Amino acid sequence: MKPTHKLLFFLCPMLVLGFIYYSSGMLHLPVWGQKTRKCILQPAAFTYNLCIHLSVYDKQGFLLQLDTKLSQELTYKYGNLSDGVCKPGYAAAKMTAIYPKFIKPAPMFLDRNFKRLAKVNSYLPPFGFKTQERIIDSILTTTKNYGLGEQLDSRSCKRCIIVGNGGILSNKSLGSRIDEYDVVVRLNEAPVSGYGKDVGTKTTMRITYPEGAIQKPDSYEKDSLFVFSAFKPLDFKWLRQMVFKEKLKGTEGFWKSVAHYVPREPTEIRILNPYFIQEAAFQFIGLPFNNGLMGKGNIPTLGTVAITMALHNCDEVAVAGFGYDMNTPHAPLHYYETVKMSAIKESWTHNIAKEKEFLRKLVRANVITDLTNGI
Repeated sequence: MKPTHKLLFFLCPMLVLGFIYYSSGMLHLPVWGQKTRKCILQPAAFTYNLCIHLSVYDKQGFLLQLDTKLSQELTYKYGNLSDGVCKPGYAAAKMTAIYPKFIKPAPMFLDRNFKRLAKVNSYLPPFGFKTQERIIDSILTTTKNYGLGEQLDSRSCKRCIIVGNGGILSNKSLGSRIDEYDVVVRLNEAPVSGYGKDVGTKTTMRITYPEGAIQKPDSYEKDSLFVFSAFKPLDFKWLRQMVFKEKLKGTEGFWKSVAHYVPREPTEIRILNPYFIQEAAFQFIGLPFNNGLMGKGNIPTLGTVAITMALHNCDEVAVAGFGYDMNTPHAPLHYYETVKMSAIKESWTHNIAKEKEFLRKLVRANVITDLTNGI
């Protein structure tokens, strides 16, 4: 048997642990849960070295050894682009490099063909839309539009930023830099007016749910999309009343007061694809599956859901205003109020520690850029 055949014979039983592929004169074998080893074979009959690289992944499927370096392939693709030039497909390419299971196609919003989305049609909210098909269809028939808008949808490369609500944004003067992004995503009721120097003035979309939506109609900024994210079946009933401008009825079941009116035309309202909640929870963070139902500690925060959405639909992704530092209990929790960091209690729905672990992977591997360095 030839030396190379002996080597491959040795590797065959290990293929159950990963997959093997060949590139640049090297065989690569990803293996879960083992330390990285390098095996070098130098038989006298050969004039080259054959190296086996065992790449190690954690139980979620992320590469354990993360760095910001570009692979040879990505360096060739992006290395010659000038600073500030949008890099087509960059976020997805970097994500795939550290998480090979990542598959980019996932529509940002539900459209009239939403029932075909196999990954979510068998789950109840928040991980899908099961039992809500009829009401969603009536909403989408009325909203008529299912994209970001003609101008943004036609762009060949989009740079997106998710603006979190953290107090870490205060006094950073990042407003003008945030406004340079093609798509600026804001969350829930975080205000813009009066805080423009630090958080910018541009809003492409505001992602929210009934309890998180702005309650004062005059506090809504102009020309932004109202993007709805459902966490329970009742939420869709609320949205239908907002879309059809009906008097709000049946508020029992909400955990706090909700908006009675959303000053947006139906054509400016979107429904976020619930797949991003599902993927963030079970694939990226590793929260309890709980038979696909909402339970203790298995709901990702809206910020992480928004980042997940951006990884699929934006070419470059940045964040600002993310990260809670429990070592500074007297620091402001949010940039727009005086509540302190110490007010954070253990959340029944979220697992902040595991979520932060996931986001740190993205920052460490330069999949996303953190402008406020809070993650």
